[in-house]
Amino acid sequence: MSAPAKKILAVSSGGGHWVQLQRLLPAFENHEVTFVTVNGVYRKEVPSSRFYVVQDATIWTKWGLVRLGFQMLKILFRERPDIVISTGAAPGYFALRFGKWLKARTIWVDSIANVEHLSLSGQKVGRYADLWLTQWPDLAGSEGDGQGPHYSGAVI
Repeated sequence: MSAPAKKILAVSSGGGHWVQLQRLLPAFENHEVTFVTVNGVYRKEVPSSRFYVVQDATIWTKWGLVRLGFQMLKILFRERPDIVISTGAAPGYFALRFGKWLKARTIWVDSIANVEHLSLSGQKVGRYADLWLTQWPDLAGSEGDGQGPHYSGAVI
């Protein structure tokens, strides 16, 4: 007997963050997945899923971050996911923070591009994630110290 399907909110910025999120698709099989990203052109890659486009914002675009935060909050209240997963960056930060408020399980997969240090978003949101992963063993926290992500192999 299989576990009941979960509602998953899968969130990423564009470019490599989106590519990494798409590489996780096999893990979402048999679940109801809603995607959130910053570029509407990606909709064609997930035609059978619900799909939202949000403001693309960075730490240097403060008003963009405010707008993005409100957009993400609205999506989370509408979707009420069981699980929120993100590969970064700002959209994922807000999704995990607000998802936690709504009692969703949260997963942050830090960008594979960050070889020498964790992403800024990962550094800020990692402590709020129920599961925080890195692609690189050198970036993992000490076992059980709660001070960094886990490394469980190259997952993407």
